Amino acid sequence: MKFRVVMAQLESTSDKQVNYEKAAKAVREAACSHFAQMVVFPEIFMSFFPAHTPKYIIVDDAETLEGPFVTGMRKLAAEYGVWLIFGMKELTDEHKADRVYNTVVIVDSGGSIAGSYRKTHLYDAFGLKESDTIMPGDRLFEPIQTPFGKLGLFVCYELRFPEIARYQAARGAEIIIVPSGWVRGPMKEQHWSHLITVRALENTVFMVACNQVSDFYSGQSLVADPMGVLMAAGPENEALIACELDLSRIGSVRSKLPSYEQRRPELYSSLI
Repeated sequence: MKFRVVMAQLESTSDKQVNYEKAAKAVREAACSHFAQMVVFPEIFMSFFPAHTPKYIIVDDAETLEGPFVTGMRKLAAEYGVWLIFGMKELTDEHKADRVYNTVVIVDSGGSIAGSYRKTHLYDAFGLKESDTIMPGDRLFEPIQTPFGKLGLFVCYELRFPEIARYQAARGAEIIIVPSGWVRGPMKEQHWSHLITVRALENTVFMVACNQVSDFYSGQSLVADPMGVLMAAGPENEALIACELDLSRIGSVRSKLPSYEQRRPELYSSLI
């Protein structure tokens, strides 16, 4: 099974309409010029606000899954017959006054929401504190079946938690999508590339990690195959990065590197 994915490595702004228009242009080009069947956007692509933005602005900007941004993206998916994966700030009926969810939405080629995930492990590190404005989700993503294979998902900082990728793989994920807003900084780009490669290799799955790009975010989106081979890499500026994935590669790798099957969970299942 082969399919084409495009990572839309774009810079998000605080203007949702501008971001939607960028998305529409990217989807059109990805579908028409790159023959994409799936387009992946970065974390919180719906709108980005700099660190230390007042909480009320972020809360006021958030939307529900039935809001105009998701609705617009659903229309794009149906118009061009492609799957879309993108990040947003989600408002819910039970939200607290000062925090919202960092949510990723999966839309199928018919324009229906096929799944969503609220980021569970928040970026309280390197001097920033995502939890000031974001509520953590309370469950990991359950992989879903798609025409391209079984899809797993987590977000950005969660690359640093190997248990999350293993959870996806243990539930049959063949491709793990990682929408990201990886912040620039000393050693951060190395961490990014190493973690994506290792998560692919230790679980013998494909990793598709689409990162935001700006003076704040590092870009350099990556696709790694089950052997840890980097198949596609983005630059430091906005770009559409296309890659063809062949799922038969998973079986080929696992036949000579059966490390996943050789696990002995009885020895470490009690780890906390």
